[in-house]
Amino acid sequence: MSALVQATGLKKSYGKKVALDNASLTIAPGRIVGLIGPNGAGKTTLLKALLGLITVEGDLSVLGLDPIRDRDQMLRDVAFIADVALLPRWLRVADAIDFTAGVHPRFRRERCEEFLGKSGIDLASRIRTLSKGMVTKVHLALVMAIDARLLVLDEPTLGLDILARRSFYDSLVADYLQGDRSILITTHQVEEIEHFLTDLVFIDRGRIILDASMESVGQRFHELVTTPEHSGAALALKPVSRREVLGRPVYLYDGTDPAELAKLGEVRTPSVADLFVAKVSGGLS
Repeated sequence: MSALVQATGLKKSYGKKVALDNASLTIAPGRIVGLIGPNGAGKTTLLKALLGLITVEGDLSVLGLDPIRDRDQMLRDVAFIADVALLPRWLRVADAIDFTAGVHPRFRRERCEEFLGKSGIDLASRIRTLSKGMVTKVHLALVMAIDARLLVLDEPTLGLDILARRSFYDSLVADYLQGDRSILITTHQVEEIEHFLTDLVFIDRGRIILDASMESVGQRFHELVTTPEHSGAALALKPVSRREVLGRPVYLYDGTDPAELAKLGEVRTPSVADLFVAKVSGGLS
């Protein structure tokens, strides 16, 4: 089955600032891809390129279409949730549902109302009477109810408490990911999404510095928690980064046999956050 997103050698600069530096990315059908990067890394520029909001150098297709030339056709099958929910304050929730149903042919009203029903939001309420978190829930419900093949999420749970974030992600995985649909999600709260990601992409200073399936990440990277007396042997195995946790050295390895590491201490799979810090700090090649 053809890739939903195929990007090769993307480049974009704003004056002297390089936003994308020969970035390449492939998103296959049925995947949940986490796009992780520090502030200013190029995440927003990449998302804008995928959505046809800016032009870039390189080759880019989304759902087999050119995001600029074929944007209207592409957006019939692409849904986007931004990090800020912008809805007119005078609008009633029911009016927002009616409007979305009228402009998007793939909007499913019953799904939107079901999501809002679980959130306890009265459809007669005006946006101005809702809390920031509730406005975010309305925005999520409107976009989640669009039956799109590609869902792009940019910090989707910003402003939600931990219970609401967990509920959203549970609904996302259970209800949205079906058939050949895929999700691209950016967030700084990586610990909340790493358990359901299928693929991991790290971006830093406009460059893609890691692009791998979660399965291959688990096979490739290992952490060794050891003791100071084993530091010499641990260093001899050429770790790619080192940190200390409660006075014990923790080494990160790329491609080293875990059986060899186990002779020196506890071997475990690094968290996405720890792997990201090591990668962005320059410790990994």
